[in-house]
Amino acid sequence: MSGPGIPEVSGLRSRLVVWLFHHFFFLRRGMTLGVRAACFDREGRIFMVRHTYVPGWYLPGGGVERHETALDALEKELREEGNLVMTGPPELFHVYYNRGASKRDHVLFYRVEVEQTEPRKPDREIAESGFFDLASLPEDVTSATLRRIREVTGQEPPSDMW
Repeated sequence: MSGPGIPEVSGLRSRLVVWLFHHFFFLRRGMTLGVRAACFDREGRIFMVRHTYVPGWYLPGGGVERHETALDALEKELREEGNLVMTGPPELFHVYYNRGASKRDHVLFYRVEVEQTEPRKPDREIAESGFFDLASLPEDVTSATLRRIREVTGQEPPSDMW
């Protein structure tokens, strides 16, 4: 579901866009740092997003900008990608090396309880979003996202690699 005026980008083009962004930030910063979160609502469902520019479902998150704390970045990304507010302090679950993005990328992965202030409408960045029961996740969840969900729910030990 992409909605009117929301372009779908896939395949080689989407990989090129992601590659360009990571290399642009590499040249500007040297090392990149990101935040992602397993966001659970009161019913124990997990929040996920599907972007317009890469295939699959992901946990919300994004890059930490200059002069921004990791928690500020986390709060911003949850608000922007899902209209989510944290109902308690986020718990840092693990730190990952994301060699798939670049040789210098790390991701801080949090577990957090959230409430959604209103449903997130699709736009140029987010095609779809929503809460999902852990037993019925969407079919095209990315492999890294599935690994993080299994880790944060105790089904397998955390890896150091994203």
